[in-house]
Amino acid sequence: MKYVDLNASMTLLAGEVIHGVISPVEYLERLPEFADALPVGARTFAVDPQHYDFHGPRCVKDLILERISYGETGGGNSMELALRHNCWKHGEDLIIRYEDVPDFRIGIAAPSGIEPRSVVILDEVLPHLDGCSHEIAFRPGIIMVVCRGNPLKSWRLFYAAMSC
Repeated sequence: MKYVDLNASMTLLAGEVIHGVISPVEYLERLPEFADALPVGARTFAVDPQHYDFHGPRCVKDLILERISYGETGGGNSMELALRHNCWKHGEDLIIRYEDVPDFRIGIAAPSGIEPRSVVILDEVLPHLDGCSHEIAFRPGIIMVVCRGNPLKSWRLFYAAMSC
């Protein structure tokens, strides 16, 4: 990730330093500089005040990758990520549909140990020559999707209430 720090350090009031924390601070500081360059749907998602509120019901942190789907729409490739809610935190699942996808990368290791699926650590949405890029860090792995900048179709979010 370019601005989201997945291995930050934090100094506590007593002076003790904790390493290995996640921090979207630099990304949030820089977001106003490039937000207008993002397609409308991606921008709405990225600037949502709950997006990086770790205690908020619409924070992406701790969502669980449920499935990845591929297809074609209007001659271009499409991709859909279904992210399941964490019952302790979220009240909704999140589905992100990307249309006109010229590039994507998936590097997710097979789950092991006590976490049965890939859990979102954080994400980052950035302008790209082809529209925008969305990089999602998981435990374990990463997904990066580039979608072309059609502001009405590139990025559709669906929140669906689900029971635990």
